[in-house]
Amino acid sequence: MRPDRLQADRDDRRSAATCFFAGASVVILDRAKKAADAIRQGAGLTPKVGVILGSGLGPFADDVTDPVSVSYADIPGFPELTVAGHTGRLVMGSVSGVSVAVLQGRKHYYEAGDARAMNLPVATLRELGCDTLLTSNASGGILDGVEPGDLAVIADHINWVGASPLTGEEGIDDPFIDMVDAYDPDLRKMLAKAGAKCGLALREAVYTFLAGPQFETPAEIRVVQRMGGDLVGMSTVPEVILARYLGMRVAALSVVTNRAAGLGDTALSHAQTQANAKQAEKAMRALVAEFLAILREETV
Repeated sequence: MRPDRLQADRDDRRSAATCFFAGASVVILDRAKKAADAIRQGAGLTPKVGVILGSGLGPFADDVTDPVSVSYADIPGFPELTVAGHTGRLVMGSVSGVSVAVLQGRKHYYEAGDARAMNLPVATLRELGCDTLLTSNASGGILDGVEPGDLAVIADHINWVGASPLTGEEGIDDPFIDMVDAYDPDLRKMLAKAGAKCGLALREAVYTFLAGPQFETPAEIRVVQRMGGDLVGMSTVPEVILARYLGMRVAALSVVTNRAAGLGDTALSHAQTQANAKQAEKAMRALVAEFLAILREETV
């Protein structure tokens, strides 16, 4: 396809996705409005970018300037988090001159067997004013040459779990959303540009969503590899689906915390995930700050 036709196609998709927000589930948006109203009582801010921090990546919230912090426990309907490394607070302020709302921790599908676990937090970001979502996770690496501590830009995903956050969500009127370019190509270019400025060799990768909480078997990893998966993890995909339903632009980063099952010689554990994510913390924080600076410059 010619570049001008390709860009026009992307613009059409983005315009169509934005329309979904106007007609999105009345029920989820009503709950999100109540949550957003509770947050606004302590913060008179209108964030433009929502950020979701995965395992071991919570310290990025400390980079927020003039922060206003709200515990999930004080936001009506927000989930109670049970996994180590997920603090459970929303931090609003600015990073690199961009107004942000940072979700420090997430609820996972495996904690309740429900792909809707993060529906309210994501919808609340939208209700607060975020039209862009940057989400992050820790993952196991399948891609050759990727080692623990490396960062990757997610370009596409495989939903091996098969669950959708739109299933069972009352009031969803049109769940048949287009997932081509779910990970916005322009935002991915900005991440690559930010990586170059930070001296990071970022790889684009296909992320495969598995149910967990147990780690994968070597046989499962071989299947994922044959399907075209480069990374494996237990989150993110439901958030991306809902964000696209709500008309948000999405970008996603993954910190490789281990070689996937059967590809390394170290026993897998959540402690290892947290420790190796911490190794990448400085690079991740610098990358996100630079990405937001580029986003501010290129969208003015």
